Amino acid sequence: MAHHLAPEIPTRLLMWQRVREYAVPPSMIETATARRAVGDWAGACAAARLDVDLDLRAVRDRHGTDLLHRLRADLRRLAPDLLRWHMPRIAPDGRLRPGLTLCLARYPQPGSAPLQLVVRTPPAWADAGQRMSLALWEETGDGSPGRRPPSHPHPHPHPDRRFRLDLHRHLWDSGRCAEPARRCGAHGETCAPPGPSALSGPSPGHDSWAVQRWAAEAELLLRAEGWIRGAFTVRLGARSRAVLELVAPDDSHVPTFRPLRETLPPQEIAALPVLPEAAARVLPDLELLRAGLIAPGRLHPLVAPALAAYGREPAAATASEPGDPHRVECRGEVHRIALRDGVLTAVDHDPAQLRREELLVAFGGPPLPCLRAIDAVYRSPEALPAVRERLGHGDVAGALAVVEGLLGPGAVLRDGPLRTELESAAARRIDHGLFRSGLVAEHPAAGTAGGGNGPGGKRGEPDHRPRIDRHTPGVIRFRHGRRNRPRICLIG
Repeated sequence: MAHHLAPEIPTRLLMWQRVREYAVPPSMIETATARRAVGDWAGACAAARLDVDLDLRAVRDRHGTDLLHRLRADLRRLAPDLLRWHMPRIAPDGRLRPGLTLCLARYPQPGSAPLQLVVRTPPAWADAGQRMSLALWEETGDGSPGRRPPSHPHPHPHPDRRFRLDLHRHLWDSGRCAEPARRCGAHGETCAPPGPSALSGPSPGHDSWAVQRWAAEAELLLRAEGWIRGAFTVRLGARSRAVLELVAPDDSHVPTFRPLRETLPPQEIAALPVLPEAAARVLPDLELLRAGLIAPGRLHPLVAPALAAYGREPAAATASEPGDPHRVECRGEVHRIALRDGVLTAVDHDPAQLRREELLVAFGGPPLPCLRAIDAVYRSPEALPAVRERLGHGDVAGALAVVEGLLGPGAVLRDGPLRTELESAAARRIDHGLFRSGLVAEHPAAGTAGGGNGPGGKRGEPDHRPRIDRHTPGVIRFRHGRRNRPRICLIG
């Protein structure tokens, strides 16, 4: 009898499934929505961990009240939690794409370059908390009097052409949430990419390309650049570009695209308009719905109404249930481990007996099975992967809620993977604070002696370990001073 193997789920979809589970927690959505509903756009940004580097008074003084009114209208419609939901992410963890400047809206000005509302992500070394920042940018230079000058230099201040949302306002504008079904590839019969004969370059390996929307999206792109018809490019991979041409017999016909007939030099190809990633690919939420990896009710409230009809219910989980971690076989009996007075304890043992057993352990004796189980939960609980995911996506409150649910609010952590993860997350938040304050422009240990922040520091060898001295930032000294020493007892 032949074995029928279940179709393998693409790694990309598994990443987006974890992103939808942990990156934008329901508590963030609820708080940001409540503040946005009363007109508090700044409070909504704070709830979604979006730092505001805007000076509206300077915008009025430099650009006038008309532009200020347009900017304020966009800020009131901005759903920062929806923006975080749709931000570009990187594999394998699904964190925000680091060092990115992304355009949300453009404000044309007569006789000068348009002002752009942009959102920025910090570099990878300072991405703790997965925070973003909102600012204004002028093409004439980095320092615009229309925004509050941040003290931190951004590695890529210019808006990225591949990642732009000014042509896809439905991905951040709370008033345009009915558009995803029309513009994300939901109405197309297939999302498979065209074959090699249709594209100049290798064909992608999975069906995540919204090819049926490329012509319409390219028309919007070219019109935004001031053209009616012309050539554009689609990034298919790290070393692969499709050079296409938007054509139509006349204005009364629906435009279509075809491979560019002439061969252009690389410099001219690089100067062509780039189809944004949001237009080139199918919306991840739609892929997850079609694959049955997410229920419509788990989508963002501003996304679910437009896409609920295109999904199916996820398959029931068939994984074997693990044993109850709060029941332990101890001396021939099944004992319980539960929270009492905010501390995880063995409830079937007398407190005096537990104190005697802890003293015996301190002198090198064998611990009770109940004490071993409690120690394992303190050091490396079964929920540690969920804690790691929440910390990686900046949800510190959610991670601490999981820890308190396991150990109680009065627990004192012991040395082990759980404590290491929490201490590492705290140290990385200091890295982000150093970046935001402008005290460190690059990673403190990026190949420089003394942590790269001391006077007269020189570039070291690739395998050189920086010397720890008084010029080394406190974060590096903290990490260097941490040593996991072996313990001879179970008392934390």
